[in-house]
Amino acid sequence: MREREFQPAVYMLASRRNGTLYCGVTSDLVRRVFEHREGRASAFTRRYGVNQLVWFEMHSMMDHAIARETHIKGWKRQWKLELIEAMNPDWRDLYETLF
Repeated sequence: MREREFQPAVYMLASRRNGTLYCGVTSDLVRRVFEHREGRASAFTRRYGVNQLVWFEMHSMMDHAIARETHIKGWKRQWKLELIEAMNPDWRDLYETLF
């Protein structure tokens, strides 16, 4: 079995189209989204049913990913929606595309 390579990523989850959003950063996107889907990652995402991966961005270095996450978290909601729709206009759950 081949070991997965870890790569820093910034991601956004949603409860549904235009629903509650969550922005996070991780070194293992597959594992982290799985934890959100299982309700083990964050009390916020568990409480509000935020478990659909609607946007992500890979980075070469963790400090770049953290800076990008911090930047996005400071954005207006509308800007976040526009970022999601530029990559994923149909608001599909992108989790399966990670495999």
